[in-house]
Amino acid sequence: MGYAHEYAHAVLHRGRVPMEPTDHVVNWADGPRRGKYYPGAEAFALPETEDLPDVPIGPALLPGAGGGPAPEPPTGFGLPLLSAMLKDSYGLTGRRLGIQANTDLAGLPYYHHANWSRGTAGGGGLYPVSVHWASGPSGPLTPGLHYYDVQRHALQRLLTGDVTGRVREALGPDAPDGALDTDQYLVLGVKYWQNSFKYNSFCFHVVCTDLGTLAQTWRIWAAARGLRLAPALWFDEPALNGLLGVPGEEEAVFAVVPLRWDGAGAGRVGPETARPGSALPEAPRTDPDHRPAVRHRDVERSRTLLDFPQVRAMHRATLEGATARPAPGALAAAAALTDTALTDTADGGVRTPLPAPAFPGTGVRRALRERRSSFGRFDARREVSAGHLSSVLAACAGTRLAGDTDPSGEHRLARLYVFVNHVTGIGQGAYAYDPDRGDLRAVVTGPQGPFLQENYFLANYNLEQAGAVLVPTVRTTAVLDAVGDRGYRLAVATAGAVAQSFYLAASALGLGAGVALGFDNVSYAERLGLTDGDEAPLLIMALGHERPGPADFRHEIA
Repeated sequence: MGYAHEYAHAVLHRGRVPMEPTDHVVNWADGPRRGKYYPGAEAFALPETEDLPDVPIGPALLPGAGGGPAPEPPTGFGLPLLSAMLKDSYGLTGRRLGIQANTDLAGLPYYHHANWSRGTAGGGGLYPVSVHWASGPSGPLTPGLHYYDVQRHALQRLLTGDVTGRVREALGPDAPDGALDTDQYLVLGVKYWQNSFKYNSFCFHVVCTDLGTLAQTWRIWAAARGLRLAPALWFDEPALNGLLGVPGEEEAVFAVVPLRWDGAGAGRVGPETARPGSALPEAPRTDPDHRPAVRHRDVERSRTLLDFPQVRAMHRATLEGATARPAPGALAAAAALTDTALTDTADGGVRTPLPAPAFPGTGVRRALRERRSSFGRFDARREVSAGHLSSVLAACAGTRLAGDTDPSGEHRLARLYVFVNHVTGIGQGAYAYDPDRGDLRAVVTGPQGPFLQENYFLANYNLEQAGAVLVPTVRTTAVLDAVGDRGYRLAVATAGAVAQSFYLAASALGLGAGVALGFDNVSYAERLGLTDGDEAPLLIMALGHERPGPADFRHEIA
């Protein structure tokens, strides 16, 4: 077994055995920026796309679950679509000033402590994922490598010249269909310090979750418009780190997302990686010894940077085998367990049928703009309907990253459990959700509120007031056994993707939601009867109605 098994065990048990360093104190005054800073890089404002028609999110969350007619799909991305996706997913779209129970409330009115909203959820609101666009000749700009500046909704040119051949070379000849037949890529990097200054050794786990939330946002956003996006997680990582000019131990590329570009037939694919039958003609062969690299450097705000050995060890562990892409079907051995064969027996538990899932015509942009964490605003006086719970569960269970390890999305890696507090027509208790049958199987009966609150570390959620608390599990160690230590990124990113589906499903239905990492994972495993298996509870996701008429501040009209 590799080091990732040891790290996974430490994460699962951190509620009882704290991870080192146990004396870490967050120095907020010397914290990093929530984004990278390239003072000498030329910037280009991206086009405003607020007038771009919104499209229903329902069909993207769950095909066939309603939500209105699908629009005529474009042939691929263009600059307006890319700009809109970046803004809706990771751009700053508003300021959080609502009265809530989180610990940062007192500082929110001060601009230097401002909390800006984004469509994508981020662990601790830190957003350490950096987005780069490698653009080739088929794109609208001079070919080059650009960084997405979220504060200004702009691109900063870090390097001029077509480097997409290097990206294709890093992906390798066995990349999934379509990955090599384009010259447009989004390259996702992670700057560890932007997260580890707060979460220390737990950082690697959290940033993998952040990778999943962003990738899933893009998948939903694109699917609603008839386009498909899927992240590649296996590639020559040192080569792409070198292209970005970043030291892998401090910042590393975690994913590459190929883009199908509108009118891509005018682009070119290098001969070293061109796929036979590609729609893109070959480009002239370049000097194989030339290795272009970004010379601009991110200027760090923090005066003191700390090193956490477990983060560095996980980086090294997941770097091994980075180019050894798992064979198709390798994840079958780690797929989520199912109990469809069980019936209403003492062993199987009583089953409760759920209504068919359905979503209203809420638009993708609206769902993303209205997504927020409820932070103590749940109100048990208004129960969640069984239909709404069914829809959220179905959207979460249907989540797949569908990357290079499972391009068809055949294997479901996450399984859903739910603690029911206040749901119309469903008794209080803990249940296993069966997405194939569309029902709940009772695991524990009776009130669950005290258990939920006692096993939550913080005071910013009133879990006993939530209508339900969903718990996604992933067979993390089985994923590691199937595809190696690099699979840790995939396993935890899958949980992050489920969390983003959860947030957007709740937003589309007008429900409050909140996802948390700070809970006793082992207590949940014991409560759900998972201690004899390999299912790991990775998140808790609270769902419910919020108190009516909450205090808020309309920053946009101030």
